[in-house]
Amino acid sequence: MKKYKLDLELVSVERLGDRYVLMRLTSGEPLPDMLPGQFAELLVEGSPSTFLRRPISICYVDRALNEVWFLIAMVGNGTRQLGSLRRGGFLNCIVPLGNGFSMPKSASERVLLIGGGVGVAPLLFLGDSLRRSGVVPTFLLGARTASDLVLLDRFEAVGRVLLTTEDGSAGEQGYVTQHSVLQAEAFDRICTCGPKPMMLAVARYAKARGIECEVSLENKMACGLGACLCCVENTVAGHVCVCKEGPVLNINQLLWPI
Repeated sequence: MKKYKLDLELVSVERLGDRYVLMRLTSGEPLPDMLPGQFAELLVEGSPSTFLRRPISICYVDRALNEVWFLIAMVGNGTRQLGSLRRGGFLNCIVPLGNGFSMPKSASERVLLIGGGVGVAPLLFLGDSLRRSGVVPTFLLGARTASDLVLLDRFEAVGRVLLTTEDGSAGEQGYVTQHSVLQAEAFDRICTCGPKPMMLAVARYAKARGIECEVSLENKMACGLGACLCCVENTVAGHVCVCKEGPVLNINQLLWPI
């Protein structure tokens, strides 16, 4: 897909809990086509210690309002600077980048979307796209504690939502890979994004049951265009740049211990 370098206007910057901000951006022109699972490279200005753009998943695209949303976890100087931006300002974005999730071939497929932490972000856009195609997804979302679970009303508007928290403050206590639904129900397809240990566990579960599974990798990136080679992942086809060939890859492509 064609890539665009755009100065997008901030419609809102909403603080969600202690760690996250939701940024909604728009343009005077129609936004380019974007697919669930793709990402953007956001320019960080005003931070003397931040020299590279930050790769951020596309959380949602609202075509009616001509908006793109980004859910950002403020974990370093760059993301904290992004979180300090205000409505009415502008943010330079390179979008869309990478390849997204595969869509089911049939509306009868039972699709499970598993997210942990900020990895829930691309699953909202994916879930909305699935719903529009006739598939009602099941979301399995995990966090450390209830206050880290964000955008639940948005997820609930799209599909069934199941929760886990490590401290048991919401949903079942434990990790997403320990939720009872994984033993109680069968699924045809799983898509997941989050910490690598979580995705490894999901991949092992899917592999053992012969379930089609795609993971959205979060390798460290710089350019987002496949030039700097810092996000390389070893696959059955050799080394690939996650920013260009991914970030979404089928688990059968990966040389993971599954």
